[in-house]
Parts: sequence; C-alpha cells; structure tokens
Amino acid sequence: MKAHVALFLPSLRGGGAERAMVNLARGFAERGLQVDLVLARAEGPYLSEVHDGVRVVDLGSKRVLHSLPGLVRYLRKERPDGMLSAMTHANLIAIWARRLAGVKTRLVVSEHSILSIATENSRSLRAKLMPWFVRRFYPWADAVVAVSRGVAEDLAARTGLPIGIIRVVYNPAITPELFAKAEEPLDHPWFQPGEPPVILGVGRLVKAKDFPTLIRAFALVRKQVAARLMILGEGNERAKLEVLVRELGLEDDVVLPGFVDNPYKYMKRARVFVLSSRREGLPAVLIEALALGTPVVSTDCPSGPREILRGCDELLVPVGNAKALAHAILWLLENQSRLSMELSSYTLPCALALYGEVLGVGR
Repeated sequence: MKAHVALFLPSLRGGGAERAMVNLARGFAERGLQVDLVLARAEGPYLSEVHDGVRVVDLGSKRVLHSLPGLVRYLRKERPDGMLSAMTHANLIAIWARRLAGVKTRLVVSEHSILSIATENSRSLRAKLMPWFVRRFYPWADAVVAVSRGVAEDLAARTGLPIGIIRVVYNPAITPELFAKAEEPLDHPWFQPGEPPVILGVGRLVKAKDFPTLIRAFALVRKQVAARLMILGEGNERAKLEVLVRELGLEDDVVLPGFVDNPYKYMKRARVFVLSSRREGLPAVLIEALALGTPVVSTDCPSGPREILRGCDELLVPVGNAKALAHAILWLLENQSRLSMELSSYTLPCALALYGEVLGVGR
C-alpha cells in the first residue's frame, strides 16, 4: 500500500515556500507516494506547475484561519500517514486541525522566514502575538523544521523553543527542471550578442526584497559602464519602483517585466545576479543562480545568504547600502568571477530524503 502524504499551505500565489512545496509534492509523487497538495485556497501562478500525479485539494477559504474546519474534515476522511505544512499561520492551523480531527497523522511544521523580523515590522496584534502562539502550540507537532540555520536560531531565540528540537532542512531549489528550463530559447532583445550586460533581480516586488536599493546601486553602476537592469516579479511596490526609475532617468536601461513562468532562461544569460533583500528565510533564487553558473552578489541579510555563500565574504554587502552593492556589481562585471560551490544540500533528492525521514514515509 502506498504511503500517503499531504502538504498544506495557504495558496500557490508565488514565493519560495510555495515553489518548494510544489517541488516536494512532485518529488514524492515520482517516488511512488500518494500525494495531496492541500490549499486553503487553490489559486496562484504555481498551480500550473503541480505534477499530474499530485491531487490538489481546495478547501475554498478566503483566509487561512477559515480553512480550519475544512482541514479537519480532510484529515478525518483521508487520514494521510504524514502531513507537512509551511508558514507560521498555516502551521498553527495544521496543528489545531490534527488535534481536533483526532487522527494519528504525523505532523511536521516548517518555518520559511525570520519570525522576529516579521513580527516586529507588523502593526497587527495577531502578528505581535505569533511568537506566543508558536511557543504554546509548536510542541504539539511531531517535528519542527527550519529552512536555514538562521531561521532555526531566530525561531528558538524569539519563542523560547529549544534549538535542539528544530531541524534544518534546506529547500529543494536545485531540480532537473531548473537546468532544462535554463536552456529554453530567450528572444528578448537585451540578451542578443553585442548588447550591454544585463544585471538581474528576481522576486516579489515587496519591501522585504528592497529593490529600491538595487535600482539606486544600478544608477551608480550606469555612470561608469554601459549596462541594463531587469527585475522579474510582481507586487504592490511596482508603482513606487517605476517612479524611482523615472526620477533617476533610467527608463531606457531598467525594465520590470512582471512575473514570468521561466525566470531561469534569464538567470542563465544574465551577467550578474543580485539579491538585494532586507530579509530572507533561504533565498532559493540565489542558489539557483549559483547552480546555473551566474556570478552573484547579495546583501548579508538574515538569513541564508551567508550560509549559502560561505567563505565568500566579498560577495556579501550590507543591507540597504547602494554604494557597496554598486561596487560589488562593478567588480563582478570587470572580473566575471564564477563560483564553484558544493550545492548538494539544496537538491530535491536531499530534501526528499530528509523530509521523508521526519514525516515517517522514508523509503
């Protein structure tokens, strides 16, 4: 009889956690497991990437909290052997649902972001109380996973959970599809022979990604060399970023194409990849760029970049420092440094083995 595993999260609206769960679902299905991708609301661009062997269960809830009754019903009916949830508010719902359902499903909750920053930067009472909820209810889960050591250490410090009960499992950023998609044709005129080098950023257009600093850094770069900047992604900061581009007179050299299904063919052909974030859990795009051989520079934000770029301090710059970021980009443009790093910890087989172990469905 096939082992049955469920993966629960709010939606597939785009982000590192969502992409990781889609990859894990596919990997488990390809290993012969029965896999359900249970979503509070089945929406988002990653829906089209769900493997044919994975069943999508739509709980039809506008908010994650409202998905609790539906998740309880699902667990009572399907009784999966193991369930993995992702992101703090969804983790709490999964914990409560398992308790209310009264089933023996093994539950693993996973943290993908820095809890302390998320709570301190929020004005909502719910967010401020989240560390208390985590401390109170995470012990009800069978295992707690963090996607980087930085996330694990912050979670323990912020909530009082013993660091020893938090296991680090890196997201499966490197998959066979990554390399296949990177080789697909790219007909954008900026990537034609003889054109200026393209500097690339990828991520949601939100404050945490700090693309204004990247744009200001590019303005400094542009004063010294011919280059172009492309930022792939969509979000609520688009209008502000477009205003900044106009204010700096960069309309001809900066483009924001929005969300694209395949960012890897751009990543493969970019001269430099830049991560400008103020905070991350584990930045998959940085790992993907490294895997594709693209020179990278990153802010030394909490957490992930320092773990990924271990021993390469010259590629890490202070958060929010446009001048330092520009200097690092110029250095890469002049030197074309390509890193050879050990990235096996970020592969899908590695993640599947570790998650299979903690879920009790290892083979």
